[in-house]
Amino acid sequence: MTVLNALECVLLFGLGTQELLIILVIVFLLFGASRLPKLARSMGQGITEFKKGLKERPEDDETKPPAKPSEDDKS
Repeated sequence: MTVLNALECVLLFGLGTQELLIILVIVFLLFGASRLPKLARSMGQGITEFKKGLKERPEDDETKPPAKPSEDDKS
């Protein structure tokens, strides 16, 4: 996502520059200067893992044929 796309998303929600500054100040006060980089890093890692999970093909159900019931299961 480029900066332009991010700005377009913000504009779609009707948030202006003043509203964004207020939100950033509140986030800064809640989390503090030392925790913001850690928070951003963990969010980035989570997004990366999510995208990686979307790209991977599930191998458990699609490639294996259905299991045949055994003699013991029929009772």
